[in-house]
Amino acid sequence: MSPGNHEKERHVVNIAFYLKRVAKIAPYKRAVVYPAGRDSSGRVMYSHLTFLQLDRESDCLAHGMENAGITRGTRTILMVKPGLEFFMVIFALFKTGAVPVVVDPGMGIRRMVECFKEGRPEAFIGIPPAHVIRTFYPRFFKTVRVWVTVGRRWFWRGFTLNQIRQVPWKPYPTAKTRENDTAAILFTTGSTGPAKGAVYTHGNFDAQLRHIKTHLGLSMEEIDLSTFPLFALFWPPLGITSVIPDMDPTKPARVNPKKIIEAILDQGVTSMFASPALLNRVGEYGKKRNIILPSLKRVISAGAPVSPSIVEKFASLLGENARIHTPYGATEAVPIISITSNEILTETRKFSEKGYGICIGRPINNLKIRIIKISDDPIQKWSDDILVEDGEMGEIAVAGDLVTREYFEKPEADAVAKIEDKDSFWHRMGDVGWKDSKGRIWFCGRKSHRVVTKENILFTIPCEAIFNNHPQVFRSALVGIGPRNQQKPVICIELKRSRRRLNKKAIKNELLELADQNELTKGIKTILFHKSFPVDIRHNSKIFREKLALWAEKKSS
Repeated sequence: MSPGNHEKERHVVNIAFYLKRVAKIAPYKRAVVYPAGRDSSGRVMYSHLTFLQLDRESDCLAHGMENAGITRGTRTILMVKPGLEFFMVIFALFKTGAVPVVVDPGMGIRRMVECFKEGRPEAFIGIPPAHVIRTFYPRFFKTVRVWVTVGRRWFWRGFTLNQIRQVPWKPYPTAKTRENDTAAILFTTGSTGPAKGAVYTHGNFDAQLRHIKTHLGLSMEEIDLSTFPLFALFWPPLGITSVIPDMDPTKPARVNPKKIIEAILDQGVTSMFASPALLNRVGEYGKKRNIILPSLKRVISAGAPVSPSIVEKFASLLGENARIHTPYGATEAVPIISITSNEILTETRKFSEKGYGICIGRPINNLKIRIIKISDDPIQKWSDDILVEDGEMGEIAVAGDLVTREYFEKPEADAVAKIEDKDSFWHRMGDVGWKDSKGRIWFCGRKSHRVVTKENILFTIPCEAIFNNHPQVFRSALVGIGPRNQQKPVICIELKRSRRRLNKKAIKNELLELADQNELTKGIKTILFHKSFPVDIRHNSKIFREKLALWAEKKSS
């Protein structure tokens, strides 16, 4: 092979190649395990695909997709529940070089179909209820030319997954995609503004795989409980078994803890991803019953700030050498910073509870993290003049190979979020924080959630921590009402559920006393009780403060 050809091949990147490699190394190892009902005694029965089966089934589907018109570059809506078909379909798409378009259903049907329209999809693969949605909103799917139903097709046109599956099996030549070729479009939740499609390249996915594997010290011996479908995509390429739990992934805060614990014990799970809400629910259940999960050595929790109290609760279920990791990131760049439970509980917790923010740790591997001056304006070119000193509050910015370069056809959003730096770029996370003398980053909330009064600027996470110290408070949320730069700070309180009637007047007075004792919160004089905060459906942890602010304004008028 000539040097030129060798250079070209070196930059061929596609995570489907990793799956083929694992299928050769460990063909009969379980790749995906799925609960398939219960026997007469109530025990869970499981079905599974080996790595060889997953590789071959995705080959059969890739051939069929190509014949149906889903080929390299075809933007394809994917609305398939976690399960065996999800893994087969997603790897078939990667093999063809098609581009999955993924939207969080938690943003609501109307916003979801708006995102699909923005993505200008050319194919649609979904379960029957997803096809029902598209028949109600036909004008949002005018660009789609190939329809595939996973399951039984009802009254709409198109193929079923079984119809396009090509048998007998023959190897499918995986698309030789390059680092900068688009691999997927993943829409942000839009919790703090309009949802945007982050454009993932094959190089981004490849970098994520490498960073996750090396940072967490993962081996092919791991068995993962995949409570969040998109995160589960990384396990088959790494040769890790994925166990799909019996749960609704859109409602982690309502998960049945018994089913999660049952899956961990049944399958000898060693690693688990869980949102803070799921971690809290399972931790509370397990701690009350003194349950220990001896096989579990690694828990990863992300999607929203993970409070030290939740970490402590779940840590009580783990063995001495097990660790909870709380990586930080966003749809556009994840994971970029991380810390473990040991450091949180022994060092940083006491400062978090005093209003310093939540310590999210140090940069992962060789990723670059900087804290820059807070501004809502675009920054065209990088300059060290925009950096703040250690210990000073600023906006978190990141540069590295897993960071997405652009949004799908959103140049205005690119201008606000990206900063050019010679041949590279920085992504502005939209979060505020500061760096301590040990090189750790402390998260203090969303930049757009800061409350600007006549006297000072208040940040959500530090202020809320003071009120969260009250034993009856489940969670709190700082919002501002009134004109910008002259806002009135308001704390919304969601109380812990109690069987006895709580004296809200007494609790309010106690909270005002807590606020008055702290320099951060002494200017807060308005407290409102809210029955149940509006939160994101994906993690049930991210508070929609914009909605709370509107509610607070009405209550205060």
